[in-house]
Amino acid sequence: MNSLSNRVTLIGNLGQDPETKTTETGKKFSHFTLATKDGYKNADGQRVSETTWHNIVAWNGLADVAGKFLKKGKEVAVEGRIVYRTYEDKKGATKYITEIVLSDLVLLRNGEKAGKADLSKDE
Repeated sequence: MNSLSNRVTLIGNLGQDPETKTTETGKKFSHFTLATKDGYKNADGQRVSETTWHNIVAWNGLADVAGKFLKKGKEVAVEGRIVYRTYEDKKGATKYITEIVLSDLVLLRNGEKAGKADLSKDE
């Protein structure tokens, strides 16, 4: 049952081109946002669509794949784990961040060469 703990799978569209950086220790990471859509019928029977934005972080090999193949608007399937973290901004205010740290990435439609990038051991 451990393999099911803290796992999330999302399918959505990139809200921005990935931004790739390197940490002081030399680890490469890429950050982007992903929009997922869901819908329901309200009390009047009208269809209501909701968009949820997710912060996505890819490390090392997956960061390379994200930087090379992903662009704003592309549809992808991602799998990873939810991470909560805090930091202080320049004004000293505490900021809370929820991110999905990728373990798997699948390029879907809207890609010139759709395919699977499974670098789950390269985190």
